[in-house]
Amino acid sequence: MVNEATAKSFQRRSGIDIYGLRINNVIEPHEYKEKFPAYMENPDLRRRNIFSYIDARDLGQMVQKCLDTDGLGYEVFNVSNDDHSVGLSSEKLIETYYQGVEIKIPKVPESFYTNEKAKQLLGFQPCHSWRACL
Repeated sequence: MVNEATAKSFQRRSGIDIYGLRINNVIEPHEYKEKFPAYMENPDLRRRNIFSYIDARDLGQMVQKCLDTDGLGYEVFNVSNDDHSVGLSSEKLIETYYQGVEIKIPKVPESFYTNEKAKQLLGFQPCHSWRACL
């Protein structure tokens, strides 16, 4: 938060575009076969990551989108894939891990760590889901 506040202040003073990235757990391609079977067996292993992840190749795409986009001033983007890193639906994860948490949005998303802003403002589109890599 301190870095984001500092960056925002610097952007206001300089006028230079600054885009902050809140990068979720980065997964390299070889890790899908090495680690994800255990995540399917025991979703608790992914709870600390809010069941989210970002493929390293999609992270590279996000950085390139930021470099290619001018004129947004100061923005902060979540960087994640569209799906959970476990084989359970959002509804099942909520039922299992988040009972009693108020849902304030009309539709429960595929991932709890949304990248919607990056899609809208930068044209970001993750391409590498664990489902295609196992």
